[in-house]
Amino acid sequence: MKDFRYLEDVTTLKLDEDKCIGCGMCEVVCPHTVFKMENPKVSIVDRDACMECGACASNCPVEAITVDPGVGCASYIIQKWIKGPDAIIECC
Repeated sequence: MKDFRYLEDVTTLKLDEDKCIGCGMCEVVCPHTVFKMENPKVSIVDRDACMECGACASNCPVEAITVDPGVGCASYIIQKWIKGPDAIIECC
């Protein structure tokens, strides 16, 4: 998802690899392909694609993922889609 970016290196997404049991739910529910199963556990393969929706953390049965969900990043991305890549958008 290289076209869908907010700000580099600002996401609050964290994965505790020691807690991960490799169920793959985060990969299934992530709308931006942030995670990938790499046997036997998942890894973060595109951290900057994270829009902090919280789906991964909400669906992790062992709480191996934490993220501070917020609508700011999603709002920013949607506005860029609508207004174009050169639009100046302030994210609250």
